[in-house]
Amino acid sequence: MRVPQAAVLALLVASASATQVYNDDEVPSSTTHVPACTATSSSGSGAFFDLRPDMAVAAEDGKTHRGLIVKDYHAKGHDYGKNFTLNICGAVVEPILDVIGVNQTLWANVSAYYESHGKFYSIGSESQDLLSRGRKLVLQYTGGSPCGPDAESATKKSKRDDANAYFYDDEDDALVPGLRKSESSAAVNATRRKSTTISFLCDRDPGSTQATVSFVGTDPDECAYFFEARSLHACAHAEPHKPGSVGPGSVFGLILVIAVLVYILGGVFYNRTVAHARGWRQLPNYQLWAGIWSFISDMFFILVAKCLRLVPSRRGYSHLSSSPSSRHRNSEAENRLIDQLDEEWDD
Repeated sequence: MRVPQAAVLALLVASASATQVYNDDEVPSSTTHVPACTATSSSGSGAFFDLRPDMAVAAEDGKTHRGLIVKDYHAKGHDYGKNFTLNICGAVVEPILDVIGVNQTLWANVSAYYESHGKFYSIGSESQDLLSRGRKLVLQYTGGSPCGPDAESATKKSKRDDANAYFYDDEDDALVPGLRKSESSAAVNATRRKSTTISFLCDRDPGSTQATVSFVGTDPDECAYFFEARSLHACAHAEPHKPGSVGPGSVFGLILVIAVLVYILGGVFYNRTVAHARGWRQLPNYQLWAGIWSFISDMFFILVAKCLRLVPSRRGYSHLSSSPSSRHRNSEAENRLIDQLDEEWDD
């Protein structure tokens, strides 16, 4: 049967609209909330990265921790002379005290540090802003301990401010020790502080159960530290389906349903108006579908008949009556009856 042009055009329009819906769903909207510690490739390939499984979390008593990372990551400094402790997208799990040059209220936010002569130096505070720069996946921590030529004076000033500074809190109506937010922010901006940059690489080794972090180097002022992390979760994946949006499976199903409707309605319209068919013959390719249905029906009955032959039949009185001895007795009775009738006829 020749498919009408109207049906073909309707199918093309439906497919184009569904494809447009899919493409619009792929393009991330500027108002869409991106989960923390995740990133979408900036190269336009649509690759999605999720490092949340690599984040170390504090262990809870009495609960199993299968599949969770409960310890911080460690990296050897080798020729640098110091070893590092850090976490991915979160503060370190093991709490540290007396961090050099960092306000006491920010000690719980330290995400990377090293220890030297019994003192803790922060090299960055917590951040979950995972960035995709071309083919590189980068995470940066800032706001660490003071660094550079004025590091020592900044550290002493920070300790002096933490110990002696008071400000009047309007909410509590009392003097509270510490710095105002504006004053502490000004102090932080006026001093160079240590920072950390972690570059993530894809690791498809099946033996790697968690990420591994390696120290790469630092600048001459020891203000910027660079690390390299290899992780399975740094490999590109497809972005998970968002609740309320149309996924690829739904789009394919929508196209399939539209195609079937166009095929049936277009065929019925053509057969009714052009071929002047009525009844079931209005369906497109009626002879083909009728032949398929007849073939399926015949095969069904053949299989049922074959199965019935395999079922053992019951032996009843019909079987007994058809035995050789019974057939012999029946023939003798018939002969006697014939002889009797012959004698009566002769008389």
